[in-house]
Formats: sequence, C-alpha cells, structure tokens
Amino acid sequence: MEKEIHKRMEIVQGDITKLRADAVVNAANNSLLGGGGVDGAIHRAAGPGLLAECRALGGCPTGEARITKGYDLPAKYVIHTVGPVYSGTARDSGLLASCYNNCLKLAVENRIASVAFPAVSCGVYGYPIKDACKIAVDTTAAFLKEHPSLEKVIFVLFSAEYLEIYKNYLAACAVR
Repeated sequence: MEKEIHKRMEIVQGDITKLRADAVVNAANNSLLGGGGVDGAIHRAAGPGLLAECRALGGCPTGEARITKGYDLPAKYVIHTVGPVYSGTARDSGLLASCYNNCLKLAVENRIASVAFPAVSCGVYGYPIKDACKIAVDTTAAFLKEHPSLEKVIFVLFSAEYLEIYKNYLAACAVR
C-alpha cells in the first residue's frame, strides 16, 4: 500500500458516538430505525431528530448507504449502511465491500473530509472480524487512491481484540 494512502487511514479504540469526524458510519439494519450495538448507540446519542429523518428515508437495502444529519452527535453527518448477515457465501464479501464503497462515495459527494467506520457486520450479523477487516481496509485503500478529497478514514473499534486485528493488518499492508 502506498505510504500516502496508509497515512490517510487511522485505527482507534473507543466509542464512535463521541468521535469528532465530519461523518460517522452507522452499521444499521434495513429499517434504519435503530437497533442494538452501534446502531442503537448512535440513535441514542443523536437524539430523536435522527429517528425522524431515518423514518422519512424509508429504509436501505443491504450493501447500500444513506446519509442524514448528525443531530446531537459531534459528527455533522451519519452515513447509514446495511451490512450483510454473514452466511459464508461469496456474496457476503461483495455486499460488505459495497457498504464501504457506497459510504465513501456519499462522503465525497457531500464534501466530507473525514469519516469514521465501526466494524460493519461484525456484531450480531456474525461476519468474521479478520475477513471483514481485510475487506474494509482493502476497499478503503482502493477508494482513497482515486479520491484525494477524502482526507481521513478512521476505523473505530470497540474492543481491544478487534483493534489489534486492524492494527496488525494495516501494518502488514504498509510493508507491501
């Protein structure tokens, strides 16, 4: 991976709802009306305005993304994406890569300079973290190569275990 691309990606452990980025990504369900995990945390932290705007969107298909205001979050925007429920088929990886690509496209279209991602599909959707990490980092690196306006992509991991997996993979990519 090129050094310039590598420098535009960051990995942190923490709570995505407290992160100061232009946009945070919500690992949502198809309804966009809140749920558990990251989705529920973002909805609670953003307040009732987010739910109202999400209702008006009418949902989101798996692999796609939608953008809303950030409301009470430090982030100006929330980009909602629906990752695949892991089934072990080749289709899963294509859908997960689409989540990242579609979120990043929305970021560029809305002149967003920094975007933060959770580990999409790795919670209750059951995607294996090592496989999901590779898709997230590789898809993001390819996108950043073509879109210099996106200055920073931050992967925000809740657990120390997930943080280590991302750090190790990104370090291995830097060596290539």
